[in-house]
Amino acid sequence: MNQSETKALEALQNGSDIRGIAIATEKYQITLTDERVEKIAYGFAKWLKEEKKVEGRAKVAIGHDSRLSAERLKTALIKGLTYAGIEIVDVGLATTPAMFMATQYEDYNCDAGIMITASHLPFMYNGLKLFTKSGGAEHEDIDYIVAHADKSFLDKNQHSGKVTNQDLLSTYAADLTDKIRAGITDAADKMRPLQGSHIIVDAGNGAGGFFAEKVLAELGADISGSQFLEPDGKFPNHIPNPDNEEAMASLKKAVLASGADLGVIFDTDVDRAAIMDKNGESLNRNPLIAVISSIILKEKPGTTIVTDSTTSGHLQAFIEAKGGKQHRFKRGYRNVINEALRLNENGTPSEIAIEVSGHAALKENYFLDDGAYLIAKILMTYATLRKNGQDLPDLIADLKEPAESEEIRLNITASDFKTYGKEVLADLLTFVEEDEEMELEPSNQEGVRVNTSGSLGEGWFLLRMSLHEPVMPMNLESDEAGGIQKVKDRLARFFADKVDLNM
Repeated sequence: MNQSETKALEALQNGSDIRGIAIATEKYQITLTDERVEKIAYGFAKWLKEEKKVEGRAKVAIGHDSRLSAERLKTALIKGLTYAGIEIVDVGLATTPAMFMATQYEDYNCDAGIMITASHLPFMYNGLKLFTKSGGAEHEDIDYIVAHADKSFLDKNQHSGKVTNQDLLSTYAADLTDKIRAGITDAADKMRPLQGSHIIVDAGNGAGGFFAEKVLAELGADISGSQFLEPDGKFPNHIPNPDNEEAMASLKKAVLASGADLGVIFDTDVDRAAIMDKNGESLNRNPLIAVISSIILKEKPGTTIVTDSTTSGHLQAFIEAKGGKQHRFKRGYRNVINEALRLNENGTPSEIAIEVSGHAALKENYFLDDGAYLIAKILMTYATLRKNGQDLPDLIADLKEPAESEEIRLNITASDFKTYGKEVLADLLTFVEEDEEMELEPSNQEGVRVNTSGSLGEGWFLLRMSLHEPVMPMNLESDEAGGIQKVKDRLARFFADKVDLNM
């Protein structure tokens, strides 16, 4: 490969994924071209053989969400992989968690899986998420794949791979259904343990519509009022994203209009989820973490809940009151998952890794980032709560919520944004040390987290570097109305001379 093409491939790396522009618009040119995807397939084949030590003829499942560019990218992938002698299982419409399960189900027995998705990003984007039997690819794995993205790295193969088709999503849905039935032990009707419940799904025209029809309805739930279940890569109703205000407002409207007991929303590829209760109150972000933590801690007392760095201080108090421990780590779903794995390996039991964005991975489920399994786990407890005249909000009645919360994204215009960001954080440490109403959080893994008091009000703020962009997000929470503005006014003096940092 020439140097410019190597750089173009490297630019497609997004942490542990591949992402780029797959549909041209007035503003964007295609970066995820057929040729580049085919080359990534060569690098993937080389990686499977040399790094993952897959012997013989490898077998790889390929699936996609509802994006319009999915079929084009799949064709390019299949061209590259079959050239490398790999057997392909084309599973069609799928979810990211289901693609990993293709490496676990005996009926599939795949060595690896590739999910074609760009998660919640707008329609013109697409990308690749890569799996083997041991889990998702890491950043360094993508480095290797990109570095070997060329035919020349492959041994000449005498036989091209073949392509077969299987309905993975139905297999995955049946597996979830069986697990929910097994988890609801006190149901009068073992096959329909959610009978009498009215639960709706908002799939946002992503890949999550199956959960209403192939899981909830099979379990006896009334799913009338569910919306946007049909896959549509134009995302005509709203972005499929539980962390998006418009999407959550849409779910709230549907819950209240249908009189549902519960609403569920997924992102495009179903590795994230959130819940809405019957009153239209969101069980998302910190409340969602509190709900699943309450359930997990009842089953596994004393376990450590690994979260990202932006969770509320009140969540920590809630988890500790339930007898657990919270371990705040860095943003990024691979980061929190890997930290939970590390804790377990070092003798600290951790049953779940979860971000405020809705990414959740449970130890009992391969530490797989799986929004559908998260909802399935919650439904097992939900059914028992309803039988006893209770509801999910009762699990978190003791969770204190801040009066205000806000996230600000500050753009770095300096050419070397990483160095500049580090300098800003170092300067902030000095600024905080000189302010009597600000105190550094002693246990912090990312950026600078500060607790506020006195005239600033009880609360906290966190300034950190974005994982991949020239951006410094700042999260703020306060227990009093107007508290955030007081903190921002105090920080205005600090930001005044940061000429390469602006909103």
